[in-house]
Amino acid sequence: YLCLVRVKYKPDLVSSVILALKDPMSVERSNLLSMMKLSIKVLIQSSLNLGRTLDSEYPPLQQFFVVLEHCLKHGLKVKKSFIGQNKSIWAPLELVEKLCPESADLATSVRDMPGLKTGLGKARAWLHLALMQKKMADYLKVLINRRDLLGEFYELGALLLEEEGSVVAGMLVGLNVIDANLCVKGEDLDSQVGVIDFSLYLKDPQTTESTQDGAKMTAILDQKHYIEELNRHLSCTVTDLQVKMDSLEKTNSKLIEELSAATDRINSLREEQEQLRQENISILQSSQRKEEVTLQDSQVELETYRQTRQGLDEMYNVVWKQYKEEKRIRQELQKELELQVGLKQEMEVAMKLLEKDIHEKKDTLAALRQQLDQVKSLNLNMYNKAQVLMHLKYESKSFSLNFPNMLDDLGVLLHKYVEDCCRLFESCGLALSDDNVWSHQELLELQHEKKQLQQLCEEQEQALQEMGLHLIFLFQGHAWLKDDEATQCKQCQKEFSISRRKHHCRNCGDIYCSNCSSNELALPSYPRPVRVCDVCHTLLLQRSSTSS
Repeated sequence: YLCLVRVKYKPDLVSSVILALKDPMSVERSNLLSMMKLSIKVLIQSSLNLGRTLDSEYPPLQQFFVVLEHCLKHGLKVKKSFIGQNKSIWAPLELVEKLCPESADLATSVRDMPGLKTGLGKARAWLHLALMQKKMADYLKVLINRRDLLGEFYELGALLLEEEGSVVAGMLVGLNVIDANLCVKGEDLDSQVGVIDFSLYLKDPQTTESTQDGAKMTAILDQKHYIEELNRHLSCTVTDLQVKMDSLEKTNSKLIEELSAATDRINSLREEQEQLRQENISILQSSQRKEEVTLQDSQVELETYRQTRQGLDEMYNVVWKQYKEEKRIRQELQKELELQVGLKQEMEVAMKLLEKDIHEKKDTLAALRQQLDQVKSLNLNMYNKAQVLMHLKYESKSFSLNFPNMLDDLGVLLHKYVEDCCRLFESCGLALSDDNVWSHQELLELQHEKKQLQQLCEEQEQALQEMGLHLIFLFQGHAWLKDDEATQCKQCQKEFSISRRKHHCRNCGDIYCSNCSSNELALPSYPRPVRVCDVCHTLLLQRSSTSS
């Protein structure tokens, strides 16, 4: 209320106070805009009056950069980091490089500049270089037009996000009439203190009246050029805005059409979504049923697989046992084959030895035939002696006393004769049955002749009968069995083969295997021990023990 009373004659101030009470940010924007207008006006007027290129030490130019820096900092968001709070205008100025490719060289020069360590120093260097290139107004205009990007760096109500930012960009166009040659050093830019010096803009009106009259014409001309340049820039801006408005209207109409089409599409998609949801429910139910059926089938298949696996395991075990058995049989057959091959080789050697033995037997047979002839001649001599004995039966008593000795000689001769015959027929491989009969008949004849002599001496006759009985026992043999007639052993009944060979018993004449005829005994008809079967071996041993 006091403020309104004191400024009742100043309506503009009253509105400013009311606005300040409502929005402090708007008051700051208004003050900064006024200071920017004043600094640009003083800079242009002083530069035109000076009539030369401006340098870095020119005070109005320094104050212009300070005011511009305050405008760029207005409403800037504070970024928190591990080091502390950071409030720099370099981040929004870097956007100009992306929005305007022409400024790429300017940003690269700033980054490569030695001595710049802070973001504020890089921003000050960028502003100095943009002023020397007379591109500051264009770059800031491009930046202000993209308020959607600036919202990331500035808060609501900031100067660059409001209309005052566009006004500032328009006023900067007047600086294109200024030529500046600035010395940019990193150390100076980082350490500068941005404080506005208001003494440049507060001057006494009485002292300035005299000078204003002389420079009035020059100021008017400068203001004319400034206004013309500002009008040109504003006309370009209006044209651009008109083109943008037309494009926005077209875009808006297209967006409306697209919105209606999108709405229809959304409705159709909703219907399709509902249909798909129903289909999804039905598919889900059917899939659950199928899953249950599949689960049951899989359980049945699993049980079948287990049973099949068990059967296969059993079959595998049987096959494995058969394989082992066949492998064992194969090994036995391999051994049997090797044995058969060895037996074949032995058989070939035996055949050769048999052929050799046959030749030897032939030679032996020839020799035995000669011995047989000798035995026959011996038999004839014995017969002649028997005849002589018949003529001597009427001799004296001394003859009867010597007759036992003669009978002993006769028994010895008969025994020798029988042994020679046995050797002959054993070597030839024949049976002794016929020859034994012939020898027995001959013995009966001799016994008949002996009975005639028994009338003279009964004791000698009794001795001769005992000797005849003994000879009959010794030479009473069995038939010699042929090899073709025997296919198995007579005792163990095992079949004969290449490995199980045939052997004759020299006592009974039957055929046995090697195991059943492994014994040897000395027989009266053989000069050395020969092979006999187990039965004959036991029988002969019993007879030998009984006789002893």
